[in-house]
Amino acid sequence: MSDEYKTSPYRRHQNDVEARGSRREYAEDDEEGLGPFDIFRTKSAPADRLRRWRQAALVLNASRRFRYTLDLKKEEERKQLIAKIRMHAQVLRAAVLFQTGGQGPNGTPKEVPSSPTRFGDFGVSAEELVAFSREHDLSLLQNIGGVNGVAEKLKSNPEKGIPEDEADLVNRKKAFGSNTYPRKKGRSFWRFVWDACRDTTLIILMVAAAASLALGIKTEGIKEGWYDGGSIAIAVLIVIIFTAVSDYKQSLQFQNLNEEKQNIQMEVIRSGRRIKVSIFEIVVGDVLPLKIGDQVPADGLVIAGHSLAIDESSMTGESKIVHKDSTREPFLMSGCKVADGYGTMLVTSVGINTEWGLLMASISEDNGEETPLQVRLNGVATFIGFVGLSVAVLVLGVLVARFFLGKTTNPDGSKQFIRGKTKVGEAIDGFVKIFTVAVTIVVVAVPEGLPLAVTLTLAYSMRKMMADKALVRRLSACETMGSATTICSDKTGTLTLNQMTVVEVFACGKKIDSPDNKSMLPPTVISYLIEGIAQNTTGSVFVPEGSEAFEISGSPTEKAILQWGVNLGMDFSAVRSDSVIIHAFPFNSEKKRGGVALKMSDSEVRVHWKGAAEIVLDSCKSYIDANDQVTEMDEDKLSLFKKAIEEMAVGSLRCVAIAYRPYPLEKVPASDEELDNWQLPEEELILLAIVGIKDPCRPGVKDSVLLCTNAGVKVRMVTGDNLQTARAIALECGILGSKADVVEPNIIEGKVFRNMTETQRADVADRISVMGRSSPNDKLLLVQALRKKGHVVAVTGDGTNDAPALHEADIGLAMGIQGTEVAKESSDIIILDDNFASVVKVVRWGRSVYANIQKFIQFQLTVNVAALIINVVAAVSSGNVPLNAVQLLWVNLIMDTLGALALATEAPTDHLMHRAPVGRREPLITNIMWRNLLIQALYQVTVLLVLNFRGNKILNLEHETKDRAFKVKNTLIFNAFVLCQIFNEVNARKPDEINVWRGVTKNHLFMGIIGLEVLLQVVIIFFLGKFASTIRLSWQLWIVSVAIGIVSWPLAIVGKLIPVPERPFGEYFKKKSGLMSNGSL
Repeated sequence: MSDEYKTSPYRRHQNDVEARGSRREYAEDDEEGLGPFDIFRTKSAPADRLRRWRQAALVLNASRRFRYTLDLKKEEERKQLIAKIRMHAQVLRAAVLFQTGGQGPNGTPKEVPSSPTRFGDFGVSAEELVAFSREHDLSLLQNIGGVNGVAEKLKSNPEKGIPEDEADLVNRKKAFGSNTYPRKKGRSFWRFVWDACRDTTLIILMVAAAASLALGIKTEGIKEGWYDGGSIAIAVLIVIIFTAVSDYKQSLQFQNLNEEKQNIQMEVIRSGRRIKVSIFEIVVGDVLPLKIGDQVPADGLVIAGHSLAIDESSMTGESKIVHKDSTREPFLMSGCKVADGYGTMLVTSVGINTEWGLLMASISEDNGEETPLQVRLNGVATFIGFVGLSVAVLVLGVLVARFFLGKTTNPDGSKQFIRGKTKVGEAIDGFVKIFTVAVTIVVVAVPEGLPLAVTLTLAYSMRKMMADKALVRRLSACETMGSATTICSDKTGTLTLNQMTVVEVFACGKKIDSPDNKSMLPPTVISYLIEGIAQNTTGSVFVPEGSEAFEISGSPTEKAILQWGVNLGMDFSAVRSDSVIIHAFPFNSEKKRGGVALKMSDSEVRVHWKGAAEIVLDSCKSYIDANDQVTEMDEDKLSLFKKAIEEMAVGSLRCVAIAYRPYPLEKVPASDEELDNWQLPEEELILLAIVGIKDPCRPGVKDSVLLCTNAGVKVRMVTGDNLQTARAIALECGILGSKADVVEPNIIEGKVFRNMTETQRADVADRISVMGRSSPNDKLLLVQALRKKGHVVAVTGDGTNDAPALHEADIGLAMGIQGTEVAKESSDIIILDDNFASVVKVVRWGRSVYANIQKFIQFQLTVNVAALIINVVAAVSSGNVPLNAVQLLWVNLIMDTLGALALATEAPTDHLMHRAPVGRREPLITNIMWRNLLIQALYQVTVLLVLNFRGNKILNLEHETKDRAFKVKNTLIFNAFVLCQIFNEVNARKPDEINVWRGVTKNHLFMGIIGLEVLLQVVIIFFLGKFASTIRLSWQLWIVSVAIGIVSWPLAIVGKLIPVPERPFGEYFKKKSGLMSNGSL
């Protein structure tokens, strides 16, 4: 029933010179011999590579840790479900085909199934439409009256669409449903609470708390005995609630962003006018124009099509391009892509009544995705976790041994355990308290929130990037953009405004002084120009009733030429009704031209071409002169036209040539099949005009390019335009510094680069600043060459054929306004305003993500190191730990959930764009970070251990009772330790700057969290002494606590004056281990 569209002249063939080069899905060689956590590119990473790091990670709460990573099991189930649904659809169609074939030529035609559920005055029901649409039943469609019959029953005009009437739209939604499908509800808040409860260490602590509670009540009574166990339980509960609230807020942000991703804007024809609406607002009966790269938004029928080819792989699973027309193969399936050609469709089924709707309703759409930084942080968390686990086991062993050997004493000096005298319940209670401390050390030591901090900062950044006109489709791209070393940018619409106007015309062998002056052009030239402009276009001109204003739609180039045609007196509708398009060659970014064959009312055939000026000119053998006569084009005239093109290009104009030729009717293929595969004649053309279209540079683009250059990111222009036009714009934008830079290979033509060997391309790729007359495959070859040279490449693209380059690049940036759906689906980030300045903002945000994570790591590791050392040294030396379970849980809350919220949501600063890109293989913890955290940790450990061992004397507590002195000293240690973290949190904002307070008041969230931490600390000390085992401190000791904490600020300033080597510390250890393995020092 459907033929594979193999012979299309517009498709790229295997032997096409422009299709050289191969695509690399995933460069495993780049990561050979590296550890499980060294994944520098998660884009297209194989499942076994992703599974490997999951198995290597030390995880306490898998449901929370892996929430925002790809669920490999669910992904496999999803693929199987899609395959089943596709198989079901194919079986249905096969049955229809079999039934139709069995009837033979004289078979009884199918009756339309009667339906009692018709709504309103529509002549067909949703069930009837679904019957022939889902089964692709052509005989059933013919019984209804074909495409026009269906349109009539749906009260839709095949040319003007449905009325722009709100009541009519509501009726259609009631009768046939809306273009939405049931979506799985997001997780509720209680689900996040449950996930937080599944943390292994928290479960152990709750069990220990229950045991302590039972023993405490038994030995001391319910009034006093519930404090120890109850306080741990309450602390754990607070941790769970804080964690759940933070995670829930993140999930809501991702949910909103996912909805934004799915909200595609489509062009529809209503009341004869082309307007843009959300894909969810499309209704049955709508008439939609389709062009290459569009997604089919609903099930429907082809009204008219020219070389219309659909990629149905998303629905059938087969990589097969199928030719569509209004008679033999009219059925269009929602979710498929337009691979070639253009046409119009009538919507017959929407939402859940389409196979795509069923598919989307059946599968979980967003299944998570890990980012390289997330994977690396899991590695860091695993390493720290193993160290913490070892320390916890050591502390547990030492404390248990000291306890049962009678070496552990109470604050009053009495032994806690005496063999034969201590009751079993008291011994068990003592052991439970020791075990609780050890488990709490694990809670603090294993930074479970570290990998999740990436998700937090990404969620925050993605939300803010939306305001900066960038929609992130892949999480990993957000952070990878911070490592970008080069941006390969389109010219049109990205570096320029995409507001095009025809400003120069060269026709009849001379320059036309005023492009809109009809009197300067002969009548035949005007007639043929208007004919070619009106028919050889995918745009349209609409004149509302009772208005003289024109509404022109189409691409910016089409709109500029159509406007020029209107200025020349073109009546768009009248011209289009004077002739019939018998075949079309849609504009193609590889061939850089498009054409149509027209059959006139007098049966004459004319072929019109429009495209890149020098390419169309090469096919011209003659032109129409000022006397309205067709004149042969000699060498002198050819040189004159070429010079005109060059002068326009030097003036940064886009040059488009318009030409035609008559064609004998008898040579036009007679059968539909031959006509489908007919290659339009493109030789011996007659030149009508060369037009120069002005597209001004965007304001501020030169500053944006300079900002990138200063940030170590090289901007390259890759355009399909003339090399001279590209050169002029590149000089204007600052991509080329001066005319001295205008030498090969700084500026190169696509075919020159394409014809080089792979080695030659790799050699010159670094030096290329401008590539003109490039095909999409040239862009792909450039991306591959740059990546092989070690670059992290960002690429912009808007066309369907840009998809391979967008996929191959480390970061694919599709244009939101001019970009096709195919380009957007292959991209990682969509630039909503098509503006290069927005691309630069994405670079800033990418660097901000990396910088914020590094701030959080520095802060968290400082807390980890200090808390572990203080407790270990105290436990080994005295048998008591100054920081108990409840206090450690509070510290964990500060450094984990609250710390991540405060530091992972810092906005990007200009300082980020004054440093080089972060290499993907550079260590996560830099030498500067090591210096900062070791200085702070060493200070905290020294001061607090001195207080632990000499506190009674220093604080003049010797006259107090031992019990009170013990509590005052430990409360001061706890208070000073927490305040040290709060002050150090401010230090962590600017790891490499002296002034850490700059901009702090602008970050309201940071200020709020610092205030909350201080407030809660005061509440704990003053009012929750029983729970936290603390005592109220005098105002003098509060001053001491604040003084100990505030010293971290001047200490950080002094520390930043200490120089650090450029070579990462980790490399010294690697070298040392390498020497040791070779048997030498």
